[in-house]
Amino acid sequence: MRIPLYNKLTVVFGPRPPLSWIVLCVVSFLVLVKILGLSSSGSFNHTNSDRIPNIFINYRKLKEQAAIDYLELRSLSFGAGQQQELGVCGKERENFVPCYNVSANLLAGYKDGEEFDRYCDLSGVGDRCLVRPPKDYKIPLKWPTGRDIIWSGNVKITKDQFLSSGSMTKRMMLLEENQIAFHADDGSIFDGVRDYSRQLAEMIGLGSDAEFIQAGVHTVLDIGCGFGSFGSHLLSLKLMTICVAAYEATGSQVQLSLERGLPAMIANFVSRQLPYPNLSFDMVHCAQCGIVWDEKDGLFLLEVDRVLKPGGYFTLTSPNTKDPGGSSYGRKKDLFTPLDKYTDDMCWTLLSQQDETFVWQKTSDRECYMSRKHPKVPLCKGHEEDHQSYYQPLFPCISGVVAEEFYDNQQFWSSILKNYWSLLTPLIFSDHPKRPGDEDPLPPFNMIRNVMDMNAHYGGLSSAFLEENKAVWVMNVVPVRAPNTLPLILDQGFAGVLHDWCEPFPTYPRTYDLLHASGLLSYLSSEKCSMMDLLLEMDRILRPEGWVILSDRVGAIEMARMLATHIRWEARVIDLQNGSDQRLLVCQKPFVKK
Repeated sequence: MRIPLYNKLTVVFGPRPPLSWIVLCVVSFLVLVKILGLSSSGSFNHTNSDRIPNIFINYRKLKEQAAIDYLELRSLSFGAGQQQELGVCGKERENFVPCYNVSANLLAGYKDGEEFDRYCDLSGVGDRCLVRPPKDYKIPLKWPTGRDIIWSGNVKITKDQFLSSGSMTKRMMLLEENQIAFHADDGSIFDGVRDYSRQLAEMIGLGSDAEFIQAGVHTVLDIGCGFGSFGSHLLSLKLMTICVAAYEATGSQVQLSLERGLPAMIANFVSRQLPYPNLSFDMVHCAQCGIVWDEKDGLFLLEVDRVLKPGGYFTLTSPNTKDPGGSSYGRKKDLFTPLDKYTDDMCWTLLSQQDETFVWQKTSDRECYMSRKHPKVPLCKGHEEDHQSYYQPLFPCISGVVAEEFYDNQQFWSSILKNYWSLLTPLIFSDHPKRPGDEDPLPPFNMIRNVMDMNAHYGGLSSAFLEENKAVWVMNVVPVRAPNTLPLILDQGFAGVLHDWCEPFPTYPRTYDLLHASGLLSYLSSEKCSMMDLLLEMDRILRPEGWVILSDRVGAIEMARMLATHIRWEARVIDLQNGSDQRLLVCQKPFVKK
């Protein structure tokens, strides 16, 4: 069941037939003129069968443009320009994440971990308002300093919670006045993150972790990532590591990782698939992630197998628990024995085990799947048919080796981005207009570090950042009903996820420094999603003083510009001067507290 980004109470005072008829007639007239124009534009020598395909080819474009025209006329008819600026939400929504309401989920009967899952149909969020930052919120430190030091007031963790979080957490994080410092490589965990990473590389058969990329490891899914120390180290090796962890009301792993500028999102697979297609990652990593892998007849392992590429690795580090005799052999045997029966059937090979760490490799041999003597679960469909893997129930199947048919359209997107990249660089990466005394140094020190491309297409924005030597990472979002380009994005070593933009995104407030979307407004207008609700969701996940760049047709851009004033964004429209009907809307979110 789909719900809008922000529920709203609608009071019906009575029908308004004159206005409705005027809008309907105008839109119908525009559509009729365009269709007649298409029908009459061809030669009279053509047959009817020659002309019909032209109408079908342009049908979607007509539908999208008609929807934009309708939205624009409706807003003007109802006097949208006279609306007041939206107020700020109450303090209780400072860290609000829609679709995650544990109390409501428990009342609805969810239990055994499913109460922490995502249920948008149970998430009542009240009236529209702007999510305010906490009282002690400060603009994050520049990258890369902000990766290792964050403001404690920016995350929902109190001093008492920090002190009661256990010795391991206190060794990883150092709380000093109003800052939290992360010490990943001081030998306090896994004999140091760097040593742990080298250990994994050696278990795979590499000389060092610097050889991960040469071994084909470009993308890593880190389950239950703690506070991002392992992912931070892998990012320094140019491996794109995405952290996924369950929703937590306080002391969230995802929120802390994102505050450090590291890729992360709320996700778990207690009952549903992750929002990634089959065969998405080169490595899946779990270090004390709290998952009992042999539960539900190995269904969690099957989900790992679904998103793991052929030849990819599953690395598992269990808790450091030893038997009474002081040996860890008993613990290793207890862990390995129940997993052995599942991994064999999935055609995984145990490459190595050291201490409490195990590394399996998924086979690239299709014959292994076909020759299983007693297959307990069927093969999944190929991921070319799997572009609707969006919070579907967990399903017992095995992802085999399938042919990939994707087309790289990077050159096309590079030419489009080149037209306006020079316009954006001085604006976004120059001296910050809100703090003129704080200059923005040269790369890799940038004001922008977390970027979301809300309609990523083929990952062209990620490529543009790389070409410009910008030290940022991009969360590439592919709408669930758009062409499935996510496997291609992941194959390039970029971060990406499927999402339905008629719903909220699974992340905490103030996550991203820059939001970019090309063609998303036109696309969503055809999906009948509310543009105001979309902009409100963008405001929720955007940091104060963050930027929004929208590229779309004139009608959609003008509508968005008008709505942007209601959520207090500073907005300006840029004409690309290339003769097209495309415009840019560049907005900045102010630091609003009241």
